[in-house]
Amino acid sequence: MLDAIETALAPVIGAINHVLWDYFLTYGLLLVGLYFTVRLRFLQVRRFPHMLQVIGRGTDGDSSGISPFQALCTSLASRVGTGNLAGVAIALSLGGPGALFWMWCTAMLGMATAYAESALAQLYKVRDENGQYRGGPSYYMSRGLKKPWMGVAFALCLLLTYGLVFSSVHANAMAQSLHSAFGLSQLQIASGLVLLTAVIIFGGLRAIARFAEWVVPFMSLGYLLLAGWVVLTHLPQVPAVLTLIVRSAFGLDAAAGGVLGGLAVAMLQGVKRGLYSNEAGMGSAPNVAAAATPVPHHPSSQGLVQSLGVFIDTLMICSATGFVILLSGVLGQGGDGVQITQAAMTTFFGGWGTYFVAIALFFFAFTTIIGNYSYAESNLLYLGGGAKSLFVLRVAALAVIVWGVYSKVELVWNAADAAMALMASINLVAIVMLSGVVVKLTRDYDRQLREGKSPEFHIAQYAELGDGVDHEIWRERNKPGA
Repeated sequence: MLDAIETALAPVIGAINHVLWDYFLTYGLLLVGLYFTVRLRFLQVRRFPHMLQVIGRGTDGDSSGISPFQALCTSLASRVGTGNLAGVAIALSLGGPGALFWMWCTAMLGMATAYAESALAQLYKVRDENGQYRGGPSYYMSRGLKKPWMGVAFALCLLLTYGLVFSSVHANAMAQSLHSAFGLSQLQIASGLVLLTAVIIFGGLRAIARFAEWVVPFMSLGYLLLAGWVVLTHLPQVPAVLTLIVRSAFGLDAAAGGVLGGLAVAMLQGVKRGLYSNEAGMGSAPNVAAAATPVPHHPSSQGLVQSLGVFIDTLMICSATGFVILLSGVLGQGGDGVQITQAAMTTFFGGWGTYFVAIALFFFAFTTIIGNYSYAESNLLYLGGGAKSLFVLRVAALAVIVWGVYSKVELVWNAADAAMALMASINLVAIVMLSGVVVKLTRDYDRQLREGKSPEFHIAQYAELGDGVDHEIWRERNKPGA
């Protein structure tokens, strides 16, 4: 029965992917990133050192939100997942070494896009019935663009992608890796994942943020150190790998399809897997960015925090995986996704390399499932869901984990690509329409930094933004009685 359903869905999902990815998102994402990069005067480069200064653990006395560091870790929990291990391997196997170059391009331009969407999420955030900050693309679509229908459409897409489809992707990758490394059965894997996930997601957003704050830095740093050791011990080979990446990126080493054909395949796979990994422009990270108390008290500061998240995810962790695979020489020897990464690690570390990848993938994928759920919860609340709806969402999130463990990998990945494309398309249109607001926020932030001030946003100075912004949240705090 399951095979029959998957067979029927495959052509429909394939058609959606073909239209959105081949004709819109591959180039649209790069163009939107370039647009914001130019309009914001290469913000991701000139403000990079400042990004490191705005990721503190404090909330500046405002208990309505989580700290910037918790917001960064929660967004990284979602970003750093199977895309960094299995996704990079898939991109390299299908698009060649040049796919890594286009992942870098997607990330560099995507840093500007991530800044824009997260700054907007901060600006248009609200307090929920429990006094906790909530926000995201649905909120800036309805409150900033005055298009509530657009916010509803986005929220529904996000519920489908992050509440359901993406969790199955990560469960699927974990099942393959854990079975290969430790011989665990699908039943054992599904049961363990459901139990661990339930313990955390039933604790709500703050429990998720506390979990991410401790686990994400540990797992990311450990992985980078091991991959860094591989690179350092094979430095003489690194220049040749870099040359191969650049030549392949422009089709100069394509075995078939000519220069243009090789370039197109490398670009498609690099951009697709780059977006899947760092999520810049997808509209996911803004949901947790809005939940933070920014320090300094300005929407742009949280935009900078999330821009840094894209850098960490793709230019550091994805690159680490890519170099390990290319230095190992296992590319083209068969394998599917994470199996390629495991084979690469085995080349350098022997049998325990397989175990390391399985453990790393477990942490990466598990934290992603937790982070994904937090996004879905925020959008369910936007749609008016209450306690009963949250319970249903949590049960559904656990159910799709089981489906992911037992499902076919091809359909799971293709369904994730289609759902992500729909969601990203809606968000890209929205942030471009609100680009003028992003520029105003950035100019205000830059001006205050030039004046030697700790930036603060005062809504009273921007009356043209109307009633879409919560004036109580963004009042001038240094006035008596404020």
